[in-house]
Amino acid sequence: MGVVNVTPDSFSDGGRFLVFDAAVAHGLQMTADGADLVDVGGESTRPGADPVSVDDEIDRVVPVIRALADQGVVVSVDTSKAEVAAAAVEAGAAVVNDITALADAEMVAVVAGSGAGVVLMHMQGTPRTMQQDPHYDDVVAEVAEFLIARAAAATVVGVAPGAIAVDPGIGFGKDLTHNLDLLTTGVAFLAEAGFPVLVGASRKSFIERVIGPVPPEERDAPTVAAHTLAIAAGAAAIRVHNVVVGTRSARVADAIVRGRDTIRS
Repeated sequence: MGVVNVTPDSFSDGGRFLVFDAAVAHGLQMTADGADLVDVGGESTRPGADPVSVDDEIDRVVPVIRALADQGVVVSVDTSKAEVAAAAVEAGAAVVNDITALADAEMVAVVAGSGAGVVLMHMQGTPRTMQQDPHYDDVVAEVAEFLIARAAAATVVGVAPGAIAVDPGIGFGKDLTHNLDLLTTGVAFLAEAGFPVLVGASRKSFIERVIGPVPPEERDAPTVAAHTLAIAAGAAAIRVHNVVVGTRSARVADAIVRGRDTIRS
């Protein structure tokens, strides 16, 4: 999953793809580089980020989604707003990537009614507050319990079980230890529970807690390490900013872990 941030303030590339032409070109390049899915978002979810209005978010993402979908790109929309998701699906988005795990009942109706796929993510708090002393008694058990419950609730109201993937929410209300535990043990637990697991560790700030201060664009190599171990634990998908590096490393890791039948000719 390649990331297209149609925002002025995302932590890695805020502002670079806010203009329509740049965002579409970036999504097409990611597809050419090997992305299976392009995730288009119009609201930054970095720690401390301010919310964006429904209208502004729709204006940012819908034209980009429509243009990409019209050219055959499989698109997901990164949003927690039902109105945005509905507009995005109508424009051609195939997946709703919701950091609130369908907390909004109207969002559940959008996903169930459209037949779109959905990614349910765990987050403690909100983007504005999530990194203010996050606490868990058992991060793996608590995150897994939450996601399994949200998936069960979604199926009750009509979301197809096969349309659901889960995301442990690396960096969303977690400290370094929480993130490291989730990347290995947490991914394995969720995968064993039968869910495709999406992992998004790309360029996140926890990496600096391990290697020291480096700008986001210099975090691709440590991102590979995190995602490779997550793949070994059972992750089915990774969300990345650098698709070339991400896909190449993921294919090698996948071939090692899952066997030669995964190698592309």
